[in-house]
Amino acid sequence: MRGSPSGLVLTFRLRSSRGVSRTVPGPPPEPSSRSDVTSCPFLSPVGVSPGTGASSCRTRGSRLRSADGTGSTGQPDRGTGAMLASRCIVGDLRGLLGRRPLPVGAQRCFLSRGQRSLGPAPLRTRVAVTLLVGGGLAAGCWAVSREKEGRLRRLRAEQLEAVALGRGNFSLLDHRGRRRTAMDFRGRWLLLYFGFTHCPDICPDELDKLSAVVTALDRDPALPPVTPLFITVDPERDDVAALARYVQDFHPRLVGLTGTPEEVREAGRDYRVYAQAGPPGPDGDYMVDHTVLIYLVDPQGRFLDYYNRTKDQDQVTSSVRGHMLSHAPP
Repeated sequence: MRGSPSGLVLTFRLRSSRGVSRTVPGPPPEPSSRSDVTSCPFLSPVGVSPGTGASSCRTRGSRLRSADGTGSTGQPDRGTGAMLASRCIVGDLRGLLGRRPLPVGAQRCFLSRGQRSLGPAPLRTRVAVTLLVGGGLAAGCWAVSREKEGRLRRLRAEQLEAVALGRGNFSLLDHRGRRRTAMDFRGRWLLLYFGFTHCPDICPDELDKLSAVVTALDRDPALPPVTPLFITVDPERDDVAALARYVQDFHPRLVGLTGTPEEVREAGRDYRVYAQAGPPGPDGDYMVDHTVLIYLVDPQGRFLDYYNRTKDQDQVTSSVRGHMLSHAPP
């Protein structure tokens, strides 16, 4: 079967007894009313769509199973007809849905471009992205850490303020013999320590640490100066002259304070300081058991924090700096 400009011409190859085949033109096909014939493009001329909205199905390159185009009985092979019919149906569906496949060349071009776009990024780009993401994570962690520290510091300050330490107004003599009260130190940051001059080791160590903290804070020009105070818990032996000699071994701004036993007890009571003299030895010397703490007081006279012997110089300096930078006057 082959197409011609005038229509379809059915050709049959007849094999004579002499083994010579000749082609005899057959009659032109008659129109059929069967829907399966009129809707199947492979029975129509090439390039002509028999049905409305149906696409043409070219059978170029399609071959029947037998060499002469027919089956063993001289009729079209049923398997080949079914295959061509299925191709017609698929072609009609593609035409109706408008989903024609891309040409092979376009598919190869599309796939090659997609592979290039999914290839590894340049090393410089990867390094830049890594640094950007890492920097963002580090900044986020730092901000969260700072926020957490500030929240804990504010919570601690609220708890310590509820203790109501240092609310009294002490009146004592300094190491130069002048009368000083708590109001004289308002407007200054204070680091306050209670001890006595005959202390063999603990008091000198704590005063050395206190002096080092004040020196370290003085190196920061953004911070106001801190005044160190030393209040004795042994007024019987620590008079003005004894304090004047003692404070010379520490920070030059250290102020020593003493007074009568009652005045000293009143000052210690404001900060809940425990002090108890021990029994005297054979030479009349005695030790004083007392609270070992360094107190931080803000310019408004409020108690903000305290530091025991387990806090080293750097920890105390960092804490005091944090309080000073985040300080908000009432």
